[in-house]
Amino acid sequence: MSALSYQTDRRPQTGDEYLHSDEVRLLSLLATGLPVESVARRLNVCPRTVRRRCRGVCDKIGVSSVIEAVAWAARRRLI
Repeated sequence: MSALSYQTDRRPQTGDEYLHSDEVRLLSLLATGLPVESVARRLNVCPRTVRRRCRGVCDKIGVSSVIEAVAWAARRRLI
């Protein structure tokens, strides 16, 4: 399993699909293809924090990978 792939059986609940602006910014940076370390530098956090936040976003919207999360956000025109 890659560092940004997560297994979850959780599906989003009603009203659970709302992303905060910092979560959208995280996904938009990842959508550009930047590595986690570069995203961390731009957000002034450590790479571990980026990975943890990615897991949180994935859990929140009910997907199992960052790629799916980016696609989810793109389909909703968030990024």
